[in-house]
Amino acid sequence: MLIVGLGNPGDEYARTRHNLGFMLIDRLAATSDATVKRKECQSLVGNAAIEGERVVLAKPQTFMNLSGDAVGCLTSKHAAAGNSLIVISDDLALPFGAIRLRERGSAGGHNGLKSIIGALGTNEFTRLRIGIQPEHPLTDAKRFVLSEFSSAEKEKLDEIFDRAAEALRSVLKDGIKKAMSLFNSEGQSAKHKGQEPENA
Repeated sequence: MLIVGLGNPGDEYARTRHNLGFMLIDRLAATSDATVKRKECQSLVGNAAIEGERVVLAKPQTFMNLSGDAVGCLTSKHAAAGNSLIVISDDLALPFGAIRLRERGSAGGHNGLKSIIGALGTNEFTRLRIGIQPEHPLTDAKRFVLSEFSSAEKEKLDEIFDRAAEALRSVLKDGIKKAMSLFNSEGQSAKHKGQEPENA
């Protein structure tokens, strides 16, 4: 199983909303006594054992809108595709902290997912999205996703990461369909109308 968390490399982006994928990979590594630092396929990679299954954890270092370059290489190298690939991303269309598991789907305006779908030539891969939608309308989506969480949001991150990690463990242990029934949040909002900036 290949689990890829999306984000942007570099200290300036490390604690931003768009790096939720990286943050969750770090949480999974820490709780699995693993390290994600081996350089492979323009990514930082590490091996872990989760729910008795051998897992490759990865953080692409290509910047978000070129994530497909790294993921395409990783899936070829590790023979991961379809239900053997899980991609973690933030999502402006979901309320803050909401979790949504899917077996397939569109990019939903997310440039990282768009790049991966383009590189793989399919949208048939598992994804776990974590909501970052603000309570107020956005005038600058790029600025928002590349900014750090508010103090109130930071207080909730540990709980969100714990739940998201539990959802991923459920996918490995129970399968995607059961995990979806257990963890997909209710009351999701309508899709965010704005377009994600090209370089986000």
